[in-house]
Amino acid sequence: MDYVGRIYRPPSESTSLLLQVTVGCSHNRCTFCDMYRDKPFRAKPREQVERDLLEARALGPKFSRVFLCDGDALILSTTRLLEVLAQVRRELPWVERVGTYGDTRSVGKKSVAELSELADAGLGIVYHGVESGNDQVLAFIEKGGTRQHCVETAAKLREAGIVHSVIVLLGIGGTRWSEVHARDTASVLTAMDPPYVGALTTTVVPGTPLAAAEARGDFELPSKFGLVRELHTLVEGSELSACRFSSNHASNYLPVRAELPRDKPELLRILSAIIAEGDEGRLKPEWMRGL
Repeated sequence: MDYVGRIYRPPSESTSLLLQVTVGCSHNRCTFCDMYRDKPFRAKPREQVERDLLEARALGPKFSRVFLCDGDALILSTTRLLEVLAQVRRELPWVERVGTYGDTRSVGKKSVAELSELADAGLGIVYHGVESGNDQVLAFIEKGGTRQHCVETAAKLREAGIVHSVIVLLGIGGTRWSEVHARDTASVLTAMDPPYVGALTTTVVPGTPLAAAEARGDFELPSKFGLVRELHTLVEGSELSACRFSSNHASNYLPVRAELPRDKPELLRILSAIIAEGDEGRLKPEWMRGL
C-alpha cells in the first residue's frame, strides 16, 4: 500500500484497511492539530488508489471494513467518491462498511441526495471532530465552522442514512472557557443526538499555534480534575436518545464507556465521587497517556 506521511484513523477503525485517497487536510488550520501540517492537501491519483485496491484484494478477506484517509476524504467530489466506493465494492466484495473523516465543510458541500447516493454505494459512517459547542472556542481554535453548522451536519447525515460518530475535546476551551465550553458542548450534542460520541482530552502539541498561545499566556489547560469536571458537565447536560459514549482514548485521564441515557445516573455518580475524592491515584498516570 502506498502511504504518504503519517496515517491516522479513529480507534474503532483499528482492524480496517486504511485506503489513502487524499493526502493531508484541505482545511489544516485547527490550532491544536499537527496531524497533517507536514503535507499539502491533494487527491491521490486514481491509478495509485487502483493499485492499492488490487494489492488489498491479493490479501483476501482479512478485513471487513475500509477507512478512507486522510483528514477529510469526504471533501472529494461526490463523483470521485462514488468511483472509489464502486472500486472497493468490485475489488473487495467482502467489505461490509466504508468510513471516513468528515466535517461541517465537507458535509455542507454535499446535498442530502448526494450523501444518500454515497450511503447506497457503501459509505456507512462519518467521524466528525466537533471539538466544542461554543462558538467562541470554535473561532479561537479556527475550526472552520459553527455550532449551528454542526447541528445541520448531523441532520443531513441522519437523513442520508449515514452513521455519525462525533468527537469532542475536553479542555479545548482552556481555563478561560472551561465551564461554558463543557455546557455548550453538552447542548450541541443534545441538538445533534449522534449515536456515537467520543470525548478526547486536549494535548498541547509542540509547534502548533495552540502551543504558541500557551507560551504567550493566552491558553491554559484545565487541571486534571478540571477536565473530569468538564466530563461530568458533558454527561450531565447532554440528553441523548441512544448513544454509545466513551472517553477511553489514550489521551484521557479517566477512561469510561457508557450507553446513554441508560447508564447516565451511574456514570454521574462515579464521576461525582472521583471529583469529590480528588485522588490522582484514580486517574490514568501521565506515562500511560498519549495521542
